[in-house]
Parts: sequence; C-alpha cells; structure tokens
Amino acid sequence: MVGLASLLLALGARDAAAPIDRRALVTRHDPVVRTLDPESPLSVGNGEFAFTADATGLQTFPELYDETIPLGTLSQWGWHTSPNPNKWSIDTFGLTAYDSHGRQVGYADIPGDRRTPEIEWLRANPHRLHLGRIGFRLVTADGREATPGDLADIEQTLDLWNGVLVSRFTVDGSPVAVETVCHPQRDLLAVRVVSPLVGQGRLAIRLRFPYGTGGTTAADWSHPDAHQTSLTRLGTNAATFARTLDADRYHVATRWAPAGTIEEIGAHDFLIRPNGDTDTFEFVAAFSPAPSATDTPGFEPARLAARAHWNRFWQTGGAIDLSGSRDPRWRELERRIVLSQYLAAIQCAGSEPPQETGLTFNSWEGKFHLEMHWWHAAHFALWDRLPLVERSLGFYRSILPRARETAARQGYAGARWPKMTDPSGAESPSSVGPFLVWQQPHPIFFAELVYRTRGDRATLEAFKDVVFDTATFMASFAAWDETGRRSVLGPPLQCAQEVFPKDRTTNCTFEITYWAWGLQTAQRWRERLGLAREPAWDRVLATLARPSVADGKYLFAETAPDSYTNPRWARDHPSVTAAFGLLPGPGIDRETMRRTLQWIWQHWSWPDTWGWDYPMIAMTAARLGEPELAVDALLLDTPKNRYRNNGHNHQRPGLTIYLPGNGALLYAAAMMAAGWDGAPDRHAPGFPADGRWVVRWEGLRRAP
Repeated sequence: MVGLASLLLALGARDAAAPIDRRALVTRHDPVVRTLDPESPLSVGNGEFAFTADATGLQTFPELYDETIPLGTLSQWGWHTSPNPNKWSIDTFGLTAYDSHGRQVGYADIPGDRRTPEIEWLRANPHRLHLGRIGFRLVTADGREATPGDLADIEQTLDLWNGVLVSRFTVDGSPVAVETVCHPQRDLLAVRVVSPLVGQGRLAIRLRFPYGTGGTTAADWSHPDAHQTSLTRLGTNAATFARTLDADRYHVATRWAPAGTIEEIGAHDFLIRPNGDTDTFEFVAAFSPAPSATDTPGFEPARLAARAHWNRFWQTGGAIDLSGSRDPRWRELERRIVLSQYLAAIQCAGSEPPQETGLTFNSWEGKFHLEMHWWHAAHFALWDRLPLVERSLGFYRSILPRARETAARQGYAGARWPKMTDPSGAESPSSVGPFLVWQQPHPIFFAELVYRTRGDRATLEAFKDVVFDTATFMASFAAWDETGRRSVLGPPLQCAQEVFPKDRTTNCTFEITYWAWGLQTAQRWRERLGLAREPAWDRVLATLARPSVADGKYLFAETAPDSYTNPRWARDHPSVTAAFGLLPGPGIDRETMRRTLQWIWQHWSWPDTWGWDYPMIAMTAARLGEPELAVDALLLDTPKNRYRNNGHNHQRPGLTIYLPGNGALLYAAAMMAAGWDGAPDRHAPGFPADGRWVVRWEGLRRAP
C-alpha cells in the first residue's frame, strides 16, 4: 500500500507540472439552461456593467424572475436619489450617544431597529438603478403576444471562453437563435437574433425604462409620471434616449440592422421592429451617464471585442484543474471555482466596491458594505489579476475626507471607514453597521496585496495616505483600560459575529488580531518609505489586549466567557477562526486555534451561517495542517453553501445570490493550492496529499 500511495503522489506531482488545458477546464463548466428557470438566469458583463437575461437571451419574461433573481441592467455609475424635501442627511441625523470608557461617542444607531421616514430615506438613498429592460416581443402564429408557455425546445448556454450567451428556442415550431454579449470596455449590450420570425414581423425588441427604488428589483414601474424619457430618432437605424429621474440623468444610444422603425407604445415603453424580408436582426444599446462622444459599435465589433477579452482572461491569471482527482467531489468544486471567477469578473471588478448581489439586483437598499469588500476582491490578487482589485481601491482615496470627518466627529484621529455606504462614503443608519470595525484594516490589507505584487515605491506613495490614516484611527480607537493597564477594543463594538450586545462587547478575537496585524503592517510601510515608526501605533501594539482563552479555546469575545456553553452564541459567522485563516494570525497559538476549530466544526449551527464562512473555515484548517477538513468545509452540505447552475451562492429567499461566498471560495482555493507565507513545502499544501486529490495549478500567488 505504501508503494501505491507513493506512485499516486508521484503521478500527482507529474501532472501538477503539466500545462493546464485551460479551454477544456473552462468549457466543461459552461452553464446550460433548458427551461425558463427563475433560480438560475445567466448574465453578461464587464465589472462596470452587467445584464441578466432569461432563457430568451434578453429580459422577455421578467415577471417570472422578480421573486427569485430579478433580471437587472445595472452599472457602477447608475445610481438614483429620491426627492428629499426634508433635507435629511446623515450629517444632521440624530446620533445616539454610547459610553466608551467614560467618553460619550455618537453613532448613527437605530435603537430598537425602529424605522422612521427619515431612517428609511437615509438607508435607501442613493440606490442602484435598473437602467432599462430589454426584451423580445414575440407574436404567435395566431397573432397573440407570446407567453412563457409558447416557448419550446429551450437550450441556452453561457459560452464562458468567448463571453457570449447563446440561446435557442422555438415559437410555434419556428426556431429562434440569439447571441447576447457585453462589450468589455463599454457599458454596451449587443444582440444578434436569427429566426424566420424576424422577416415575418413576429419579433421585435422592446425597451422599457423604470423609476428608481432601493427595492430588490431596482425598478419601480408604478410611477410613470415621476421620470422622463426623451426619444431622438436618428434615421431608420438608430435612436437615443435621454433619461431624467429627479436630479439624476443618463443616456442610452441604440442602433440596429437592418433598418427598422421605433415606436413609443406606452409611457417609457418602446418597440423596435426590423424592416424587410430577413432572418437576421442585430441590436445594440450603449448606456452612459452623459451623451456618448463616440459612435456606438455594432454587434460584430462588440462580439469580437468580447471574445478577445474573455479568451485573454482565461488564458492569463491563475487556473486550478482538479480533473485528475479520485475524490468524486472534484467536479463540483472545480465548477464552483470556474464559475466564481466569471461572476467575480463581471460583478465585482468595477470602480466601486460591489453590493452583495453585485450588478444583478439590489440588496440592502442597493448599497454596498465595506466589510464585505475583502471577500469580493482580495482573491483577485492571489489569482494574479491584480488590476481587477486595483480598480476599486481608488474609492478609499475618494472618500478619505469624509472618513476623516466621521472619525473627528466621534473624537478619534485618522479615518473611520463606513460599513453600509454608497459612492459618497456616507454611513447609513443601522443598529449594527456603524458599530462594526473589521472593515477598518481592509485598506491596509489591500495595499499590502498590491505591494506584494508590485514591490515598488510608487505603490507605497499611492496608498500611504490611506494606510497611515487607517492606522491612525485604529490606534486612536483602541481605548486605554486603566484597570488592566492595556489597550482594548470596545465597547461599543459589534463583532463580525453579529450576535453580541454592542454596548457590552470587548475584544473580539478576530478584531483584536486584525488590529495587531494592521498596525504592524502600517509600521512596515513607514519603514519601507524611510520614515520613523509611529510611536502611538507602537504604544498600542505593545499594550493591546490579547485574545482571551477559556478551556483551551479562544473565546469569540472577551466579554463572552460562555462562548462554549451558551448555545445562542454558536451561530452567525464563526469569525474567531478568521484570526488564523483570513489572517496569518499574529499572536495566535496554533494548538489553541486547532481546538477552537474542532469545537466549531462539531457544534456550530451551520444553517445560521453565511456563504463566506465555509471558505473561512477552510483557510483556517489549511493553515493548521488539516487539509481534509479544509476540503470538507468548502463543500459542506448546508443550505447557504449551495451554488446554483449559474454559479451563484444561494442564501435564502430575498438573497438568492451572494457574491461574498464566491469571492471567499476563490481566495480559499488559491491559498490551498499555491500556499501561504510559512506553508509546508509541498505541492498544494491546503489539499490532502493522499492521492485522492490531484491539484494542477498555475499562475496563482501565495497568500500572506
């Protein structure tokens, strides 16, 4: 048996060195849809813009999807703000004072989670906007407008390698073939349809424009008088639309071939019909915040650009091939990895941090959450796609003045980053969000990821203000506990494990460890720049409370001595493990964390967890030298660790996609394959080395 195991390991090592057939790796996981499946619509996008379609390749039957995964057309710049006659602002919002070691600090709290019109408006504005519904109008042979039941022979494939959504179906036996692509550099949708229905006058393109809302669909169709759409016809092949929603404006430039007519059939509702005896109709729609200064390209240039972009995407960066494995779970894990790469690239790689549901539909009133930015974007650096994370890092520089104002208003130095926010960087009222702090060190982590790749002074100069202001706040936030002669975090404090009372919580294990790592890293940045160490940061590092231990395990928080005896704590995020999973764990004892992890694995309420928790557990297990547990965690059979046919991580009704789960999976998989600083010197150190897993990887970078 020893000889067989050695042979299997040798074969695995040989296969690991062979070049990966990347096209085969990607295309074996192309999603295929054979029904109008409301649980698994497919999307095309470019990180700045995304379009989600039903099985027709467009948004023809959106009502089927509104309660599951709404069919959205969303962009990074597409925000709407409802009228504000009362001039509500977070800057004038009545803050709730909390005692912080004898000092009163104001927070945008919602005591009792009450909702007033002011709170509702502040939470929901601005919100991402559905820019316009684009679908087919299909007519049956007897002159009716087709319903979902009139479609047959559906077969839709997302061609990942070429970035094209290919949809086929029939109406009354007549075939319809549709190609849908998104231009890689422009917020432009391009469609080609081939069908005898075109020449028969039974197929047209329908455009509808909604009002804005923070609701899930990002579209309000019930207030046509609240917004304006101005149509300008440009001959028989093009038209533009100027959209006005209160103080917000955007534009849509359309063109089509062959020639056709455009007709307004209702308020904000337009129909484009092709002319002539032809089976082929091409249509493009380019969305922009201002009138486009360049010509709108046609379908074929957009298709070629998309193909070149996606071919290059898959041929560069990292890749993980598990097809040589004997463990039957390899295909599902590989499928999740491949589809998560695509979804992250089209949903999470834009110029702003994404919301949990990306550019598909609205979650949490259409805003994004900065504590989730790590899960959305950190993986790009490990997959050697650093520019995709760098796109959104400028956001921190853009809101730095407001972050400084927030810190100063609370009596702290430096910059305090918000939780639930929008492009302005304003905080949103919440009974939880304003009290979270684990997003504070994130910009330092992102900057360090960039420096690990670039290693140049230009990187240090570009991020130094954000890194230094972040560290200054972190040192200022750590309060001096005279009784214990130490620096502490909280109260008030909301742990990443959001179950503890914020007014009585101190020294969460993950947050304390992240504070230590962040301040240590910020000091290294000063040294790299030839600057002296900051004494205030060193004082906090020297006196910072250590994570608390009871019965040989780390407490979730120092103020939760019953972490392991009170069942109500063993739920939500097991974030105590992030101290030696997400982080390399400065000051963390391996064996204490091992006992902590084993208890959590055996006793946690997994239905109460979230999609990023399982990769977080896997990362911790990998660092502890328990690769079997790492793989088991990635594939744990529990409701919120399920990945739909389209690759999305399903959580619950109303949150049917959850991109932090996809991003966390990518970070964990890269780390398990390529290793981490101080990892065992063997191939794929985070996977079992017993021959059941053959992990071929290339182009990945080691995790911190």
